[in-house]
Amino acid sequence: MAGAMKAIAINRYGGPDVVEYTDLPDPKVGPDSVLVEVRAAGVNPVDWKVREGALDGLLDAHFPLVMGWDAAGVVRAVGGGVTEFAPGDEVYGYVRKDAVEHGTYAELVAAPVRTLARKPAALDWAQAGGLPLAGLTARIKAIGLKAGETLLVHAAAGGVGHLAVQLARARGARVIGTAGERNHDYLRGLGAEPVSYGEGLADRVRALAPGGVDAALDLVGRGAVQVSAGLVADPARIASITDYGVKALGGQYVWVRPDAAGLAELAALADEGRLTVTVASTFPLAQAASAQALSAEGRTRGKIVLLVD
Repeated sequence: MAGAMKAIAINRYGGPDVVEYTDLPDPKVGPDSVLVEVRAAGVNPVDWKVREGALDGLLDAHFPLVMGWDAAGVVRAVGGGVTEFAPGDEVYGYVRKDAVEHGTYAELVAAPVRTLARKPAALDWAQAGGLPLAGLTARIKAIGLKAGETLLVHAAAGGVGHLAVQLARARGARVIGTAGERNHDYLRGLGAEPVSYGEGLADRVRALAPGGVDAALDLVGRGAVQVSAGLVADPARIASITDYGVKALGGQYVWVRPDAAGLAELAALADEGRLTVTVASTFPLAQAASAQALSAEGRTRGKIVLLVD
């Protein structure tokens, strides 16, 4: 089919069975966008939540709907008003638009320049493809972390968590991270002090930090915000990406926005050797349903990434 690309799309909300590997028209490239040949697309929990219709009350969706918001690839063409990039540039981005339709689980994506930055040279395609959404979320600017302070990260070995640990450590902060026993050595390797989650968590954290912690980042839900409230003196320094109820406690609910400058900062840290991306699993584009099923299990260390030939 002339002018067609391979993509992962859905024509209705549902489970993994609605996922199709199909041919779709090449994207149109607007004046402030670039056409990116996707080499890798990160898989995030929000992707399968979109597939299930969980965000239908928040975002307009149009079918066929190509899933995915993370991408790393090579610029093929640029819109008439674009001066930031040129064909051949290696880029990565959090390509979330106002409506859900033209996502990154595809051979090509038209990405507004506001969603992109130059790919970190120190990261391979899979790592770069897994970084944008999780990395921007992990920057946690809302809680104002400073050198010498202590941050509690719930689900510290996960896709966002392992990046939050590294970014906090890069700021000179101490990090206590919750994880299952199998990930404790992994967290130590990132510079965090691991604690097991579950009943008695607050006591285990206080054993390491008797005066409590300065800030907390909830990446898992399941009561983590309530535990944090007993450990953080200022509730404004509790942030959650999963529990909107954090706002009622005076904390911050995080819904990350595309941020080209933030992506450039992450890339600089990666190229300085201060940030890396653990890739737990890769799947070919055609196996996106399997990748999402693994993501939905919620036990992955690091990131899951689709590779596009």
